[in-house]
Amino acid sequence: MYPLNYIEPVFRPPSEWKSLILQVTNGCSWNKCSFCDMYTDQDKKFKPKHLDTIEQEIITVAQSGLPTSRVFLADGDAMMLPFKRLKHILELIKLHLPQVTRVSSYCLPRNLTNKTIEQLTELRTLGLKLLYIGCESGDDQVLELINKGETYQSSVVALNKIKQSGMKSSVMILNGLGGPEFSQQHAINSARLINETQPDFLSTLVVSFPLGEERFAQNFSNNNHQPYRQLNQQELFKEMEMLLTTLELDKTIFRSDHASNYLVLKGVLGKDKQALLQQVKQAQEQPGSVVLRQEWERGL
Repeated sequence: MYPLNYIEPVFRPPSEWKSLILQVTNGCSWNKCSFCDMYTDQDKKFKPKHLDTIEQEIITVAQSGLPTSRVFLADGDAMMLPFKRLKHILELIKLHLPQVTRVSSYCLPRNLTNKTIEQLTELRTLGLKLLYIGCESGDDQVLELINKGETYQSSVVALNKIKQSGMKSSVMILNGLGGPEFSQQHAINSARLINETQPDFLSTLVVSFPLGEERFAQNFSNNNHQPYRQLNQQELFKEMEMLLTTLELDKTIFRSDHASNYLVLKGVLGKDKQALLQQVKQAQEQPGSVVLRQEWERGL
């Protein structure tokens, strides 16, 4: 455990479980997505952290002697910080923790609007090598209903910038986000987005509402759509089948193994596409023949 004082709660991608979580901002600068309850606490109002505080925390980690090879910049979208601030933070990491081989961060597509490819390339040379992009969906209608503040095109622009800078991208899509009414177009247009941008990593999570779905469902009702309902297992499998069928990828590492998923899927798309599709079809056609997570095993 690193000797730092965090403003709780703190979230990170599952693959960053060994990383130093360096909190350079508190909360999320957008924080309007109707499906997200991550930063609803009063203590999680968005605020950048002072540079001198960040430097002291980095020095504290360096003096602790704890092994630190990777750093994750928290909270929700640290990449909203200006280029010069991000550059300074990366230089501090390089100065005090020269053994660090990779820095990563969550990133909203809008975070890159005012950052050039040249600036992103410079950040990469300073160690920022991976950005986690919560696209959630490639369907503009679904994105509007969930107050994402992004579009298909804004995600394409951001992901292409990342690729052109030499950084890697990890895209997250939320299964079940559109409910039954939008399931097909959500799956197909999400696959279109991924096909167009060819990210290095793709992961899927099942949307869930630990604090209740009333706030999320309100937009569906207000816009004269069918009342929102979470997809059941078979509907989730059907949506996953549509997503995988539509995906045309070269060498994207695919993971659907987050704790929210009933069916664990892992592979490389496209070489493992048919094998993954077979697992999904088996879960639909032969219930009980595939190991699924029980409800008590699932979570965020």
